Amino acid sequence: MTPSIPTAQVLRLADLGDDAPAAALLARYGLALQRVPDGEPIPGSFWGDEEAGVIGNHVYVRADTPVHSLLHEACHLIVLPPERRAAVHTDATDSVEEEDATCYLQIMLANELPGVGRDRLMADMDAWGYSFRLGSARAWFEQDAAEARAFLAARNLP
Repeated sequence: MTPSIPTAQVLRLADLGDDAPAAALLARYGLALQRVPDGEPIPGSFWGDEEAGVIGNHVYVRADTPVHSLLHEACHLIVLPPERRAAVHTDATDSVEEEDATCYLQIMLANELPGVGRDRLMADMDAWGYSFRLGSARAWFEQDAAEARAFLAARNLP
């Protein structure tokens, strides 16, 4: 599948212009956004490079971190019970169910960030290479995510 947006053009934290909305969104779920200086390694990053990292209740990002990565890693923590969050370092999931719920929730929360929204986030997820059996984030979100919705509903998450 050819990406609809070149990966270099996915929305990045710097494109938001202000960290405050992202920090406020994370704070609603008991998480803290931690900015890392440009060029420095991101603590707790599973994928390395510019990808967001997680350690405990903290989500680490740089200006070049893709917004989808920020939301994805934050949502990994959000779907976990608080007692499991404290032990997280770099790898936040241990099941397909949690991974699916994380992907669904990141799409849901994209509308909470000015200038992002679901449509842009799903396009960026596809461009970055997220893999869904129906071929796109949108198709999965709209047609194949019943288990993810049930997982989130059981935890009173949007």
